[in-house]
Amino acid sequence: MPIRLGKDPNKPRTPVTEENLVRPNSLLRRLRDQVILSEGWTRALIAFFAGAVGALAMPPIGLFPALCVTMSVAVWLLDGCGVAPLRIRLKSAAVAGWFLGFGYFVAGLYWLGAAFLVEADRFAWALPLGVFGLPAALACFTAAGFAVSALIWRPGAGRVFSLTFGLGAAEIARGILFTGFPWNVYGMALGQYPLLAQSASIFGLYGLTALSIALAASPATLVDMDKRPAPLRSPSAVAAGFFAVLIAFGAFRLQQANVSFAPNVRLRIMQPNLQQDAKFRPSAGGEILRRYLELSDRSTSPSTAGLANVTHLIWPESAFPFVLGREPQALAMIGAALGGHTVLLTGAIRVEGENRGADAFNALQVVDGSGQILASADKVHLVPFGEYLPAAGLLRAIGLRQFVALPGGFQPGTARRALEAPGLPPFQPLICYEAIFPGEVTPQRNDGRSRPEFFLNVTNDGWFGLTSGPYQHFAQARLRTVEEGLPLVRAANTGISAIVDPYGRVIESLPLGVAGVLDGQLPKPIAPPIFARHPILSVAIVYALALAAAIVRRRRV
Repeated sequence: MPIRLGKDPNKPRTPVTEENLVRPNSLLRRLRDQVILSEGWTRALIAFFAGAVGALAMPPIGLFPALCVTMSVAVWLLDGCGVAPLRIRLKSAAVAGWFLGFGYFVAGLYWLGAAFLVEADRFAWALPLGVFGLPAALACFTAAGFAVSALIWRPGAGRVFSLTFGLGAAEIARGILFTGFPWNVYGMALGQYPLLAQSASIFGLYGLTALSIALAASPATLVDMDKRPAPLRSPSAVAAGFFAVLIAFGAFRLQQANVSFAPNVRLRIMQPNLQQDAKFRPSAGGEILRRYLELSDRSTSPSTAGLANVTHLIWPESAFPFVLGREPQALAMIGAALGGHTVLLTGAIRVEGENRGADAFNALQVVDGSGQILASADKVHLVPFGEYLPAAGLLRAIGLRQFVALPGGFQPGTARRALEAPGLPPFQPLICYEAIFPGEVTPQRNDGRSRPEFFLNVTNDGWFGLTSGPYQHFAQARLRTVEEGLPLVRAANTGISAIVDPYGRVIESLPLGVAGVLDGQLPKPIAPPIFARHPILSVAIVYALALAAAIVRRRRV
C-alpha cells in the first residue's frame, strides 16, 4: 500500500476547470500546480527542499530571494490542503510544515555537527542527534505554524497574512518555550543588514519576522488565477513598495545617526583563536595564559605600544581551563601584566562551595592590576546539552553528557544585571548565546536600576570551526544593538570579535579563524528606541494587524 503523508485518499481534489488550467507557457504556474497537487512522499520532499533553500537567506550567504522560494512554496503547500474536513486539512498542513521546517533547520544548523567532533571519542556517536534530532524537534514549531495558518486560510491575497500570522507566531513560540532557541528566526533575512535592520528599532526581531514572511510569500500570488487587482494594488507590488519603505527608513535613520565615543576609554579585544580540542586542558593552563598575555601586549602601531595604551582589555568566554578565582599565581601574572592602568574583563568559571557540593557558574569577571577579582556576573540563560543536561538522570542513563566536561554542569545565574568596572560606564554582560534573545538582553524594566550603556558579549564559537555558525551568531548579537540602541563590544575566541555602534554598524572587527588583537573606542548609546521601551507591545501590534488582515480578507471571500 502506498504511503501517504498529510493526505487523505478520500480528500476531494480541486476541480480542473478552464479557470485554473495551467497555461503551458508559464513555468511558474506549472510549478505552483505541481506543489498544490502533490501528495505522499513527493509532497514531503518538495517541502523539505523548499525549506532547505530558505537557509540560504541566513548569514553568511544572506540571499533574500531564497526565502521567497521557501515562503511561496509554503503558500502553495497550504493551498494544496484543499477543502477537506478541518481535521484532515490541519493534519495535511502540519505534516507539510514539519518537512519544510526540517529541511530549513537541517540546512541552517548543519554546523552543530562540528561540536560533536571536537571530542569525537566521547560524542561522535551522538552526531545524528544534533544534526537531525534538534532540527526534527524545531520543525514541530513550523508544523504548528502551518496548522494555525490553515485555520484561517482562504483563497486570495489574504492568505499571505494567514501565513504571516501563523508561522510568525510559531517563531515567537520557538524563541520562548522549552528555554527558547530563536536561532535563524526568519526575520534575520532582513536583520543581518544594517540598512534593512533599522526597523528592528520599532518592531524587534519578531516584527522583522512578520515582515520577512509577508514580503517573501507575496510572489506566490503572482500566479493566482482569480480576478487580478489593479497592478499597483497587487500583493507583489504592495510588497515591493513596502520593501522600498524599509530601505528608505533605514537610509534616513542611518543618515541621521550621530555616534560619539566615551572619553578616556581605549579598548583592546584579544582573540586567541584557540581551538576547542584536547590541548585545552588544565595541564596546559600555564601555557595558555602565557599565550594570552603575550598576544594581549602586542604592539599594533607606533601609537599603540601594547597594554601601555590600553585602559580595558577583554578576553573571550571560557578563557581558562581552570577556575581563575582559585589560581592565585595566574591572578598575579595577570595583575603584573595589567599594571596600574589596565583592567581585564574576561570569561571564566566561577565556583561557590567546596568539593562535591560546589556549584559552578559560567561568568564574566573583572580583574584589576593587583590581580584581584573586583566583580562577577553569571550567565543566566544556559545552553541545554552544552552547559547542562535536561532530565539529567534519564539522559545520563543512555550515555548522554553535556559538552562541557564539568560534573553536574553549570548552574544558572539568578538574574540578569548590569555590571560596573573601573573607568567604564555600566554595561550588560552577555555570555555566549545570551545575545540571541530579543527583549531579554537588558535587566528587567522598572527595576529601579539605570540602563546599561553598552553590551559586552564574550563567547566561544571554537566548537563550530570555520562554518556558518559563528557568522549567524554575530549577526544575531549585532541586531540587539538596533533593538536596544546600545553599542556592542564582542570578544570571541575564534571570531568574530567586533565593536558595533548602536545602529548595528561594525566599527572594528577581527575575522573568523584569526588570532590577533583589536583596538578601538567605546561608542556611546543613543536614546532607547521604541522596541527598547515597549518590546511586547510593538510586536503584539504587528501580529494583531496581520491577524486582522487575514480575517478581513477571509470574510470578503
